[in-house]
Amino acid sequence: MERRIKQGYRMAEEEGSVSVSTGKGNGGLTSNDSVESFRWVFQDKDDSEIGDDGEEDLPWRNGMDSEDEDNADHRLIRTGPRIDSLDVETLEVSGAQRNDLEDVTFRKSIKLAFQTLGVVFGDVGTSPLYTFTVMFNKAPIDGNEDIIGALSLVIYSLILIPLIKYVLIVLWANDDGEGGTFALYSLICRHAKVSLLPNQLASDTRISSLKLKVPSAELERSLRIKERLEASLGLKKLLLILVLAGTSMVIADGVVTPAMSVMSAVRGLKVGLPMVSCFASTADHVVMISVAYLIVLFSVQKIGTSKIGLAIGPALFLWFCSLGSIGIYNLVKHDSSVLKAFNPVHIYYYFKRDSTKAWYSLGGCLLCATGSEAMFADLCYFSVRAVQLIFAFLVLPCLMLGYLGQAAYLMDNNGDAEQAFFSSIPNSTFWPVFLIANIAALIASRTMATATFTCVKQSIALGCFPRLKIIHTSRKFMGQIYIPVINWFLLAAALLLVCSIASTEEIGNAYGVAEIGVMMMSTILVILVMLLIWQINIILVLSFSVLFLGLEFVFFSSVLWGIKDGSWLILVFAITVFFIMYIWNYGSKLKYETEVKKKMSMDVMRQLGSHLGTVRAPGIGLLYNELAKGVPTIFGQFLATLPAVHSMIIFVCIKYVPVPFVPPSERFLFRRVCPRSYHIFRCIARYGYKDVHRENHQIFEQLLIESLENFIRREAKERSLESDGDDDTDSEDESSHVLIGPSGSVYSLGAPLLSKYRNKTSSKRPIISEASTSQDPSNSVQDKSLENELAVLQMAKESGVVYLLGHVSIRARKDSWFIKKLAINYFYAFLRKNCRRGIATLSVPHTRLMEVAITHMV
Repeated sequence: MERRIKQGYRMAEEEGSVSVSTGKGNGGLTSNDSVESFRWVFQDKDDSEIGDDGEEDLPWRNGMDSEDEDNADHRLIRTGPRIDSLDVETLEVSGAQRNDLEDVTFRKSIKLAFQTLGVVFGDVGTSPLYTFTVMFNKAPIDGNEDIIGALSLVIYSLILIPLIKYVLIVLWANDDGEGGTFALYSLICRHAKVSLLPNQLASDTRISSLKLKVPSAELERSLRIKERLEASLGLKKLLLILVLAGTSMVIADGVVTPAMSVMSAVRGLKVGLPMVSCFASTADHVVMISVAYLIVLFSVQKIGTSKIGLAIGPALFLWFCSLGSIGIYNLVKHDSSVLKAFNPVHIYYYFKRDSTKAWYSLGGCLLCATGSEAMFADLCYFSVRAVQLIFAFLVLPCLMLGYLGQAAYLMDNNGDAEQAFFSSIPNSTFWPVFLIANIAALIASRTMATATFTCVKQSIALGCFPRLKIIHTSRKFMGQIYIPVINWFLLAAALLLVCSIASTEEIGNAYGVAEIGVMMMSTILVILVMLLIWQINIILVLSFSVLFLGLEFVFFSSVLWGIKDGSWLILVFAITVFFIMYIWNYGSKLKYETEVKKKMSMDVMRQLGSHLGTVRAPGIGLLYNELAKGVPTIFGQFLATLPAVHSMIIFVCIKYVPVPFVPPSERFLFRRVCPRSYHIFRCIARYGYKDVHRENHQIFEQLLIESLENFIRREAKERSLESDGDDDTDSEDESSHVLIGPSGSVYSLGAPLLSKYRNKTSSKRPIISEASTSQDPSNSVQDKSLENELAVLQMAKESGVVYLLGHVSIRARKDSWFIKKLAINYFYAFLRKNCRRGIATLSVPHTRLMEVAITHMV
């Protein structure tokens, strides 16, 4: 049998020249169009087209009987792009639409506003705690003009980066409400085949919030860029590296943000209690209090974004009001002349007086824009418009007033910037503001943690991060999640950073390294979105590129200058995360491609016959696999290992859809994999993100068998209607007759079954009898065929259900490079061994479990 399987693979390779692809995408595709190009298929004499992988083109159509295949007359024709209807129907569940935040009442709007404050703006809102302190530590103040110049830098950094770049531009580059670097990558992959993991579905194009425009000069440019990206493997790898680098920086940001925010807030004790600063152990006290804060913070992370956001939203609102009020107070009391910092000419004067010192201070100035990426990453929790309005009319004015007030205080107090924020607070309100500042620091830490959870979830979905347990904390919004492993990992790394680097100035420089890395990656991806998807004027794209990439490169050069101050720890952390993600993606890509390449050919299945070259014992075998098309290679391993296989085989693929719950009546979708006499089906088991998978296996089996019986009855009914309709049936509604291989090869399934592989002794059993050989399409024949198959199903049900699990692993060939062996045989194997298995949520009874392992050499 192994020899026949290898022959089948060679047949697919030899016939690879049959398939023809234009290589050009249709730039005018809407969200309902397929992303595939033209294809070549065989057409029989009655104009019925032939689908892929030996499976039907429509979920409720049956495959051809072996007798029909013997009499089929095929010819090669060229057709339009194919949409896999099973993939499309997989996402069609009652209530499967995105939870839009529109048409809400005033009360709900207020509630949403507080949640937005508490979740999205915590990080950017706490930047006044440390920006001037770090900035003037890098570049000491030599006069009031330095204060004005530094303030002008901060003001225009806030205007350019958080407001113009992120709030007004980048937020619109979301992927159906999801934000972050991986959301940008997912959006690009949805419009161009640039993913190194070939697991895109035709249904992916249906749920994109962005649509391509009508034909234009911009569209032609977009098509050229798309063709170049899809044709160049090097560009695909470069794009993936940029995305992984940006995501690793986001995760590093999730470590340094809690450390920086909490330590900056706790250090206010030195101002409130002057006698404390006299003790040498003050730094130790700050570290211990910060450690306690961080432990409490990450311990309550699992409560949920909605509940926490509503609880801490009012606290953050008080924080912004305090910032604005203190700023106004300091402007009135100390020096209102700082308002002239709105004139950008003072930035020029600042660099002219001492360009080296001004350039070095840019690393501290960058901290005023921290949290900008968190706004984008946390977008999945709220609407774009809500984030924009709250930032423009509350967050930004209060931040500017806070910085203006600190600058006014420094102007009147000889530039003592060691604790610029806490020193500028009026004595009568110091402790209430100190308490609010500490709460705001905890909120900021949580904001970055939720952004990290979002990025990790997106990277898992795209095969770039080991599978982890994800807990959805809200039934209403799919994006609100909690990842326990990442949560405790961030806590451990943050504690290590706080204990090893007690200086906020050094942590501030590390903060800048992580933040500017994320910003640069996002800018490059947004430029690609502008060219490929938005298709806007090239002058606007160039303006955006020159302005923001140039600005971020200047900031980046300043931050790198202070890399020796302790920032290297964050770089090491980010590089470690990057290699974990890259190795996982590399190994997953090799594994997926190997499984697709080595899946069993339909020619082999046809040669084996309906008995599959072995004994078909009564019963139902549920074979769980990750492939949504074709016959997985692990099935061949079962055939070679087991003395018999079940009379009915169902390939089960778990699919998650963007709804909280899937009704049991809509749980399963079925399709035939081979002709009816084989009794092999494919089942898509659909689950919502809040569905509990620990369901009783008896209920699961009952629902599955009832759904399969309904499928068979409906299939027979439609088959009968088709026989009555004769030539009126559209070509897409006919049966499938060919296999399109993983390389695009197309070959006919019209060859007769080899009867010598049929089991003569079991042919008398009704449970394995073949479909009627009669060509007569009368109703009596249809009824007899239906009764026969239902009898097969009933007898298989009475014999019991067995769960077949296959473990597919990969190892590098002996002649591979040493680095490949190290990456695949050790690092990837370790990650795969310790990650969450794809079927971990299935409640499989051990008494009905059969497992087979197979290792592929890559």
